[in-house]
Amino acid sequence: MTHKKPAAIGIDLGTTNSAIAVWQDGKSELIPNALAQYLTPSVVSVDDDGQVLVGEAAQSRLITRPQETAAAFKHYVVG
Repeated sequence: MTHKKPAAIGIDLGTTNSAIAVWQDGKSELIPNALAQYLTPSVVSVDDDGQVLVGEAAQSRLITRPQETAAAFKHYVVG
């Protein structure tokens, strides 16, 4: 039986962008998002159907639907 060492996940929740990395076997590796980018805009929005949008999909709604979109929310989470 092969025993794998446990991995650690790190999340950088930045005010402007967020990133995720995994630490395994003595090295770290950034994890790309669904658009193959390593940075994701720290923006969340909810569309008319209740679907949660994140990153670039949400960022485009900052101007058109600001009442359903949140950015720079880290200031509210971290006191």
